Amino acid sequence: RIMRPDDANIAGNVHGGTILKMIEEAGAIISTRHCNSQAGEPCVAALARVERTDFLSPMCIGEVANVSAEITYTSRHSVEVQVNVMSENILTGAKKVTNKATLWYVPLSLKNVNKVVEVPPIQYARKEQEDEGKKRYEEQKLDRLETKQRNGDVILPVINPEPHTVGYSQSSLIHLVGPSDCTLLGFVHGGVTMKLMDEVAGIVAARHCKTNIVTASVDAINFHEKIKKGCVITISGRMTFTSNKSMEIEVFVDADPFVDEPRERYRAVSAFFTYVSLSKEGKPLPVPQLLTETEDEKRRFEEGKGRYLQTKAKRQAQMQQAAQQ
Repeated sequence: RIMRPDDANIAGNVHGGTILKMIEEAGAIISTRHCNSQAGEPCVAALARVERTDFLSPMCIGEVANVSAEITYTSRHSVEVQVNVMSENILTGAKKVTNKATLWYVPLSLKNVNKVVEVPPIQYARKEQEDEGKKRYEEQKLDRLETKQRNGDVILPVINPEPHTVGYSQSSLIHLVGPSDCTLLGFVHGGVTMKLMDEVAGIVAARHCKTNIVTASVDAINFHEKIKKGCVITISGRMTFTSNKSMEIEVFVDADPFVDEPRERYRAVSAFFTYVSLSKEGKPLPVPQLLTETEDEKRRFEEGKGRYLQTKAKRQAQMQQAAQQ
């Protein structure tokens, strides 16, 4: 579809959350279609995880986004989907790849939302493809468990914070989950949640550097628990790390089930977003150094630095490999 002004920021760059929502919709369609391709219990595919997603090139108002999805692996109860996003300038015909993403879905029964149904297997062109997919499945399963174990953290308000501190830029958004946010099962679409998360992360980044900002990448997004219609969700974001030209923001989604639910607030989703600061000409700008004050902030900064260096090393290795080929 064509990108409209309400899809973009004031500089005309399409929000990362808008693109993430389109990616998730494509994945949900193909996964649900596949899981209902054989005779069996009707089901809807629910998003469980999004692997690291890089925003390779900014998309602008007036360009056409073309989203394509392919199922690349199935386990007994999950589906891996690879999604590519391409932008097209319809005035010049120029095309470019803007995103490549990997998503994991779980099919839930329409009759019983707590029941995960079995996934029809796919046919692989080569045995190696199935082996590689199984390896990715085991890795993401382990990472989801590790992420859930460190999810007791909360973001508290800070009185009169100094500029460029964690407390100065941290932000929260409260949203009542309505019918238009939900799937046929009455749970929030993963794309809706990711769009809200990107919005909060963008506010944190803009507050920190006071310039135009764009989403550069999103680390793995883990959907720990479903969010039901009628819940009030709080999306909270805080700066964890800055390099010379990028900012890492941690984002949580907590759910309060208010309607016919005695349950207490719970952590539903978590992720790390990376943003860059751009000039009016679209050139990268230096990012102000994050000032850490507490031991927890210093620890999170070092953890973010580790993720940054690991990603940088991986990217350099991929570039060297591509140059050799």
